[in-house]
Amino acid sequence: MSANGAEFEEVAVKAAHAGGEVLRRRFADRRRLTVEVKAKHDYVTEVDREAEAAVIAVLRGRFPNHTILAEEGSTGGAHAAYRWIVDPLDGTTNFIHGVPTFAVSIGLTDGTGLVAGAVHDPCREETFHARRGGGAFLNGTPIACTELDHLDSALIATGFPFREMVNLPSYLAAFERFVRSTSGLRRAGSASLDLVYTACGRYDGFFEVGLKSWDLAGGALVVMEAGGIVTDVRGGANFLEDGSVVAAGARLHGQMLAITRETL
Repeated sequence: MSANGAEFEEVAVKAAHAGGEVLRRRFADRRRLTVEVKAKHDYVTEVDREAEAAVIAVLRGRFPNHTILAEEGSTGGAHAAYRWIVDPLDGTTNFIHGVPTFAVSIGLTDGTGLVAGAVHDPCREETFHARRGGGAFLNGTPIACTELDHLDSALIATGFPFREMVNLPSYLAAFERFVRSTSGLRRAGSASLDLVYTACGRYDGFFEVGLKSWDLAGGALVVMEAGGIVTDVRGGANFLEDGSVVAAGARLHGQMLAITRETL
């Protein structure tokens, strides 16, 4: 079956809601979770897997031939030109500890880049969504990045490189530069929410290293469709593969990039 951008966006939102319903329900009973360690400081629970299954059921039901790359598992499809990139629980550590800052992140790519994206926060009932060329939205209402053009009054989001401690020294150098150059930094523990908060102007920008494609795919397009710029820390376009990101409004991005190019 063929589909257009609006249909892709609609399915991304529907799938994100399906995963979010699992998270919302299980968050109230999180003390009974079984937690597994995937790697140092990197955890997975049965909730991650249950939410992922709910997301994939929606995607497979509408697009059975598309490829799906998900954090807890991947499946191939005959129509490899389209690839869904899924993080069923972005912010697992927050979830485990009862911090209500986590989300479902879903992005779709084709041969030329991101096509559609959705990030759903089940605790706040907020869904950020976009399709290529269609603008960015929060629960159906248009959003936009800030037009701030100087770092000294900017509020910037970041995330610690917990998966790759080898990056810590250079990250700390960047961290210090941003602390000295901005009005504040925030580390909430969910890259997808950091991105969409940048898209709607709650943050003026966001940078991080050591990420995976599923951390970025859902929110990156939302930022771009909200008038922002998303690159890797050196200014390249391959942030999904590189695992580093600088995202900000068009007037601020270059100033952030000047710092990350020197330090990261």
